[in-house]
Amino acid sequence: MLFNGRNFISIAKQARTSKQLLRQFWHGTPAQMNVHMKGRDLLTLQNYTADELKYLLWMASDLKQRIKHKGEYLPLLQGKSLAMIFEKRSTRTRLSTETGFALLGGHPSFLTTQDIHLGTNESLTDTARVLSSMTNAILARVYDHNDLDLMAKEATIPIINGLSDLYHPLQILADYLTLQEHFGGLKGLTIAWIGDGNNVLQSFMTSAAKLGMHLRIATPRGFEPDLRIIKITEQNSKEHGTKLLLTTDPLEAADSANVLVTDTWISMGQEEEKKERLKAFQGYQITMQTAKSAASNWTFLHCLPRKPEEVDDEVFYSPRSLVFQEAENRKWTIMAVMVSLLTDYSPQLRKPTF
Repeated sequence: MLFNGRNFISIAKQARTSKQLLRQFWHGTPAQMNVHMKGRDLLTLQNYTADELKYLLWMASDLKQRIKHKGEYLPLLQGKSLAMIFEKRSTRTRLSTETGFALLGGHPSFLTTQDIHLGTNESLTDTARVLSSMTNAILARVYDHNDLDLMAKEATIPIINGLSDLYHPLQILADYLTLQEHFGGLKGLTIAWIGDGNNVLQSFMTSAAKLGMHLRIATPRGFEPDLRIIKITEQNSKEHGTKLLLTTDPLEAADSANVLVTDTWISMGQEEEKKERLKAFQGYQITMQTAKSAASNWTFLHCLPRKPEEVDDEVFYSPRSLVFQEAENRKWTIMAVMVSLLTDYSPQLRKPTF
């Protein structure tokens, strides 16, 4: 081929276009880069804006589509490592994190209370500093949320809340992805929580209004959510124009709801309260009778593991139940969190309508 000025310009343009396409393949187009989360902690969804929450869900959809449905290999976390501290055991959090991080080319290291005596033989401060020098992020499931706050203060790498007594943000992101896939959008949905005022509920409370969802919450007297979080939720609802109901009546909460949600009544560490709790939660089991009060398109969520007193088999195993899709989505949302906090990659999939 003879090279002249015109050929040279044409080749240069092709090279530049190829480079742009390659850059877009890994990092996305500039229009998709208006949200930056790299290097941040994820302790509570209250610290994330509506756009940031939507971005995480968009990222999860993108990774699920490219890896699961298209069979692509995306080693976005190659050369990176993750410390996983588990004071509380877990099936879904552990497996979704380990398999998801490895699938993206990274190396997860699982640490139980037998491997690391958090705050006992070694202070939280020292642990955070040591792990910061050896890994790229820390995911921790702890009893006391204050432990996460201290680790975030002392660490130089992102700290991710895998569960604490106050919040369970990773679970709620999976729930939102599941609802997004099922309904095709989140804005305007009504979520009815029927059960304990626990960490899962409190993560719904600090985020649902930002995505335009209404909350109807039924808890027994004495088992209400944290008062500080109720105030945050009231402010969020006011700011985003959504509705909030707090009641002790499960059927009132279920009224016209698109989503019925519950969780265990007896969390780890509450075993001694079992008899008292089972008595207090009489009438809170979700059944088809409960669903009669809900909207005609009602669905059911439960973060698992589930016990029959919380929801009967007829609802749990019904076509309206999204619990196993919800469980799988823990993997895609934790992968989205890791990629967002540790890389510059941005989604290639068209942005969903939220």
